[in-house]
Amino acid sequence: MTALEIITRKRDGHKLSEQELDFLISGYVRGDIPDYQLSAFLMAVFYRGMDFEETAVFTRLMRDSGIVLNHDDIAGPKVDKHSTGGVGDKVSLVLGPLVAACGVINPMISGRSLAHTGGTLDKLEAIPGFTTQLDIATFKRHLRKLGVCLIGQTPDICPADKKLYALRDATATVDSLPLICGSILSKKLAEGLDALVLDVKCGSGAIFSDPAWSEKLARALVSTAAEFGLTTVAVLTQMEQPLGRAIGNWLETREALDMLHGKSVPHDFYEVTVVLSAMMVWLGSLTPDFAAARALVEEKLASGAALQRFRQVVEAQGGDVTLVDEPENYPKPKYRQIITAEQDGWLQQADARTLGQVSMLLGAGRLTKESDVDPLAGIILHKKVGDTVAGGDLLAELHSDRVPIPEELIRRAKTAFAVSPEKVAPLPSILAIVDREGRRDWQTDI
Repeated sequence: MTALEIITRKRDGHKLSEQELDFLISGYVRGDIPDYQLSAFLMAVFYRGMDFEETAVFTRLMRDSGIVLNHDDIAGPKVDKHSTGGVGDKVSLVLGPLVAACGVINPMISGRSLAHTGGTLDKLEAIPGFTTQLDIATFKRHLRKLGVCLIGQTPDICPADKKLYALRDATATVDSLPLICGSILSKKLAEGLDALVLDVKCGSGAIFSDPAWSEKLARALVSTAAEFGLTTVAVLTQMEQPLGRAIGNWLETREALDMLHGKSVPHDFYEVTVVLSAMMVWLGSLTPDFAAARALVEEKLASGAALQRFRQVVEAQGGDVTLVDEPENYPKPKYRQIITAEQDGWLQQADARTLGQVSMLLGAGRLTKESDVDPLAGIILHKKVGDTVAGGDLLAELHSDRVPIPEELIRRAKTAFAVSPEKVAPLPSILAIVDREGRRDWQTDI
């Protein structure tokens, strides 16, 4: 058996055995199989796919490439949330401390920016001193004390996925359903969870721009997780436009701090955060129903309990706590460029994928797996879909700290926006729920 033979079989559309998948994954982790051969394998899977059994085996092998955590020594339900990736998605920064304040144990292992979407680790590390690279003993100590710890993969947790995650980003194989399933669930299964809530994005800024494919991904994740006995619910959320107003690492962290401080934030950011948090509390059996879970979440947010927990997390993980209290003291970017409306009307489009790509090219994301990010780079939106617009109104600001903003990016950012002379309705935030019973309408079935 050789890597070349296995790659060829998948390229030609054959189902791979557990032994073949194990040969590739174990060999890659050991360093026996080089990046260029795994890149070829990823591209073969991208085009040929994997069936349900292959996906489950691939997921298990990824999980078992490292340790699987056990938190039986920590009292409380262990529940996590994972987003499939969106533009402006800073939900985890609020959600982690919020659900911990409600009594959920949240062992959150997050990732970095992937393609045009942002990464939770990059946003946290925009806080000077904040370290997301902790050993397991430290991770568990913080988890026991605070109920939440936000880290990246350690060398001990899913090392196969840690290597493949960056390689997928650099080889344009991010949006492959079985690779997404394996990547997401291997990490979550290794966390030692009782339940999992998935935020599956739908729209132009999502991994899959076609909502039907987003739902297909949700169903695949829920059914694959069920094979491992993990109770999982997927929430389908809107990603035609960026979530909230901020895109970029510090900009999104600042917006999350605004919400924790009780300041006004866009409805979509608030609603998605509260719904996902309440779903975690409910699945953790801390309340009798979803309505009670939502009430508890909103009380902990309004009371400042979630802010206090976030402050404790930042302190425990080495971050500058003064910026939690006074985020306005953060350095300002050297370069700014405004985008204005050219006509009156209602904002019809703020295309999430275009704005995510522009933000990445400004320095907020990665073009290669070795790329460094600019914490000050990004975009601030001043209008959301459905808002009234007058000619000359500010639509967005582009920020960069390392290089002047090129005209090409300014022109590209302008193409993300469209203004209609007819009234436009705001986009819904929550679209549907997918669980083992199938799709449920958000308004009538929950």
